[in-house]
Amino acid sequence: MVEYWDLYDKDRNKLDKVVKRGDYLNDDEYHLVVNAWIKNSKGEFLITQRVENKPHPLMWECTGGSAVKGETSKMAALREVKEELGIDISNCDATFVGSTLRYYEGCPDILDVWLFNCDAPIEEIKIQEEEVNDVMWASPSKIKELYDNNKFEYNAYFKEIVGIE
Repeated sequence: MVEYWDLYDKDRNKLDKVVKRGDYLNDDEYHLVVNAWIKNSKGEFLITQRVENKPHPLMWECTGGSAVKGETSKMAALREVKEELGIDISNCDATFVGSTLRYYEGCPDILDVWLFNCDAPIEEIKIQEEEVNDVMWASPSKIKELYDNNKFEYNAYFKEIVGIE
């Protein structure tokens, strides 16, 4: 399935342009990307391990991905979690954490970070095998251990969300 993205300027004004995933973006064109952190009532985070044939193979991370044409960042976060983990978190408490501009040659983006408070039984998770190798609930100390061992993908607002230095 071909994925299309809306484009924005650096101030998040929507441009009158849509591109196909993989198309080259100019330095002043940004697509929207989301991170969806899921935290349970025990203070643990639902993290995923990337498959080995993707960039950053077997790294642990929070769920995320690109918003498709017509989606808000929250809609994209909910869809990505549903696609990659098979769970619906639309009724969970959601907090918008923040946004940052990131520059990648040919593919600059605006990263929106969300935090969802949600207890999802691990047994109900059905991973998308093309994207996710494994999943676990991890304490902040476990995530810090993974990060210190170069096994967790650092991203914007990581320290604020996980609460580690």
